[in-house]
Amino acid sequence: MSLHDLTAVRQLEGLRAKEFSSRELTEHYLGRIGRHADLGAFVTINDKALAEAEEADARLANGERAALLGLPIGIKDLAATAGLRTTFGSAALQDFVPPQDSWTAGLIRQAGAVLVGKTNTSEFGATCYTENDLTTPAVTPYAPTRYSSGSSGGAATAVAAGLLPVAHASDSAGSIRTPAATCHLVGMKPSRGLVSPAPAVSFLSAGTEGPIARTVEDAALLLDVMASPAPGDLYGWRNEGSFVQALKLRRPLRIAMWTNTGTEETPDREAVKAVERTAEVLIGLGHDVREIPLPARWDEPVSRAILTWFAYQVGAVTQLMVRRTELLRPYTKHLLAINETLSANDIVTAQTLLARYASAFLAATDDYDVVLTPTTNGAPVPLGYYTGDEADLMLKWSCPTPWVNLAGVPAISLPSHVDDEGLPHGVHLVGRARRDAALLALAAQLESAGLWEDRHPPAWHE
Repeated sequence: MSLHDLTAVRQLEGLRAKEFSSRELTEHYLGRIGRHADLGAFVTINDKALAEAEEADARLANGERAALLGLPIGIKDLAATAGLRTTFGSAALQDFVPPQDSWTAGLIRQAGAVLVGKTNTSEFGATCYTENDLTTPAVTPYAPTRYSSGSSGGAATAVAAGLLPVAHASDSAGSIRTPAATCHLVGMKPSRGLVSPAPAVSFLSAGTEGPIARTVEDAALLLDVMASPAPGDLYGWRNEGSFVQALKLRRPLRIAMWTNTGTEETPDREAVKAVERTAEVLIGLGHDVREIPLPARWDEPVSRAILTWFAYQVGAVTQLMVRRTELLRPYTKHLLAINETLSANDIVTAQTLLARYASAFLAATDDYDVVLTPTTNGAPVPLGYYTGDEADLMLKWSCPTPWVNLAGVPAISLPSHVDDEGLPHGVHLVGRARRDAALLALAAQLESAGLWEDRHPPAWHE
């Protein structure tokens, strides 16, 4: 057995029991990252990682027990890291080194994690595939000719290939959950306000940060560290107790399900299979599962509204940070062109329509504890599938996830199965606001019941 075969929880136990050192563990992962650079998991490697590991070993020797002390981790390159290059996936910011950590990156470092590097992301997180002008595209290790989705594609690639035990990620429309689905992993998007967006402030607050992991327990471990509101958070709240401890909770739940995409696209056969298999397991566990109509369609006005919102968000970021716009990628330029045409009325109208869209889902599922859907409408897509002006194409594939961000409720993508072509598929569970612990407990039940096999791609063994 190799060190990367151990879960993050088991690695922490080994570090505390002095079965191996943080330096040994960090060297192991750095070696694997170097051998698998072609997977596109990382943008930047931290040249101080071994020094951080040695410091962690000294603290462990003194009996310290910080939550992540000595555990190697990667932080998505949309989160600022003091003293370590943060590009936001853009060649226009390839030399940017922040003076301080973002709030969540700071929490992870304060918990004693060893930062081995920054995981790959799409430019400003604007696409559901991870490709930029800084490094190779992030691909799923199960099929290296296919994207690992985005914008947290690098994080998912790294965990699936055994380059990290667990990873920080973020999600504004599905960017934790769809990469987890393409890489046979667990990906958790928390409720609005559980993980602080600081230093960002927004009334909509559709985006949040969360973990990508191999197991539900590993995801809960990292979420326990990330879930601490910053002063001034508009929606900040604290969970009572530990998410890891909450995994033991058991109670029967009412679960709604649908497989309709809400678009003109026919539901993918494997996506439907993922939901049906999960429903069977849930019923076997004593839960009440009922199929209901899709609450709202992903029609042209909704599609236009979310494109307006993304264009406005990306426009605000680039105006603040980017000097050389000629270095931006075609899709980012496309969003900027849209942003230049927007009036204040356009932006407010889009926000209002999106709020109504999310409200329709909440109203239709008010009598249920959890909603069950596919995570994506199909398998990981091939490299080159997107060409530069692809909003509709992206939304047809990732359509099950954005309403959750708009509604501010928690959701988790779990591995469902690997199809006959060897391609992973995920299933999507959505909980009620601020009931993240109950959602994680349900995910742990499904894991224990054998919903998915503990399997790995070829790169894992190399």
